[in-house]
Amino acid sequence: MTTHESRVFSGVQPTGNLHLGNYLGAITKFVALQESHECLYCVVDLHAITVWQEPAGLEHNIREVTATFIASGIDPKAHIIFNQSRVSGHAELAWILNCVARMGWLNRMTQFKEKAGKHRENASVGLFSYPNLMAADILLYRATHVPVGDDQKQHLELSRDIAQKFNSDFAKSIAAHGFDETFFPLPEPLITGPATRVMSLRDGTAKMSKSDPSDMTRINLMDDAETIAKKFRKARTDPEPLPGEEAGLKDRPEAENLVGIYAALAGVPRASVLQEFGGGQFSRFKEALTEVAVEKLAPVSAETKRLMDDPAHIDAILSDGAARAHAIADPILRQTKQVIGLLTD
Repeated sequence: MTTHESRVFSGVQPTGNLHLGNYLGAITKFVALQESHECLYCVVDLHAITVWQEPAGLEHNIREVTATFIASGIDPKAHIIFNQSRVSGHAELAWILNCVARMGWLNRMTQFKEKAGKHRENASVGLFSYPNLMAADILLYRATHVPVGDDQKQHLELSRDIAQKFNSDFAKSIAAHGFDETFFPLPEPLITGPATRVMSLRDGTAKMSKSDPSDMTRINLMDDAETIAKKFRKARTDPEPLPGEEAGLKDRPEAENLVGIYAALAGVPRASVLQEFGGGQFSRFKEALTEVAVEKLAPVSAETKRLMDDPAHIDAILSDGAARAHAIADPILRQTKQVIGLLTD
């Protein structure tokens, strides 16, 4: 048995209002990785239902994320785009990994504590075991690399721990079946670029989030030019002018965030942005930032809307992607069942 040398898996939740953080932190990375890796990009709808979703809204959001993937430049013929729930192996392997992962590991996951807040007892079991499903998403394809935002890095480290424990727990059985001792490869994170974590426009210490009640905290991918201009104009800053060097951004989270966004959208280093705008007022910089944001996002928004006008076409892409994902996943799931002693066809 051999594993793919450079297989990428990653996903985006269909929970509505895809924003600039999703685009810069994930989708643009997905597009770039197509050149060097075999890629599977998943609309992770099973992750979405760990918190309540309105069924009609969920259907719309699954299609909209798919359309955004394609509009941003992901090629569904060269690579695989599918929605998670169409490949039952995700849920099956997640259950197996639930029996490998330890409660103590999950209790240390900071994102569950943040999302559940003070009402942990009322959180769904799915929200608690979310990281095991994420591990299953990756290991089901023996993916070697996972583009993630730094907020997901802890979950990816857990995926590595689970893979390592599985390989160790079942080492004798893996060998007896003639499989490679690294039955599940330990996936590597890919965290790159000047905007790996895009922050709120109203609080540079908080991540840009679709769940924030104020729409002014984020740039939504479907925002028009006027709305983008208004949001950047009202984005929180401090009284000092922009510094000329990166050291000058220390302890200035809002300035650092806006500079990072500009650098990522323009495809230039942050140092170049500061060289161009350092010493100037934020008002001029915000105008330039709006210009580059509209230039980048308007074509994506327009193409997403065009694709959403033909839901049958989107559904056909997801169906084809699921069939191709099944072709990779099914043999790996069958081998996993054999290794742990379950009878298979």
